[in-house]
Amino acid sequence: MTTKPDSITGTARPAPSTPYLITAPDSGKRTFEMRFTSTPRGARLARRLAAVRLDAWGMPYDTEPHDAIVLIVAELTANAVRHGHVPGRDFHFRLSCGAWSGTARVEVSDTRGECVPPRPVAVHPAPGIAESGRGLLLVAHLAARWDWHLRSDGPGKTVWAEYALPRAGTAGTVPGDL
Repeated sequence: MTTKPDSITGTARPAPSTPYLITAPDSGKRTFEMRFTSTPRGARLARRLAAVRLDAWGMPYDTEPHDAIVLIVAELTANAVRHGHVPGRDFHFRLSCGAWSGTARVEVSDTRGECVPPRPVAVHPAPGIAESGRGLLLVAHLAARWDWHLRSDGPGKTVWAEYALPRAGTAGTVPGDL
């Protein structure tokens, strides 16, 4: 955060709010969404900000739900960059967690509609020992459900996945009010 001192003594004013970081008020549902450049750096930043946001929402680092959700974010944003990249266009990322729904939902929208992933029932492991092509297999394994749809607000598609959060009183329960 950059601040400008009001006086020589070093008293600083807080930086202005950032309207592009959208968080729902205390309604039981927490949402973070932002646009990122369609580059590996943008995918990495989305993953890191998702990890920070989950920790702030009471899902600490190095817990199973935190790590699984961050891995889902990493796979979906990497796919948006690799397969959904259109020069000069960003991808849109949205993460929401709701106490009432018991799920964390990850949505990644890109602007390339002609390159779509297979439907969830058609995801199979690649033959042999391939170094790529297993991202959606990981998402299918970690998420309770996932799918994709064409965007209604413009060209492209949205790929989404829902992770079932542990219930209160069960093993691996996350502290906080999620």
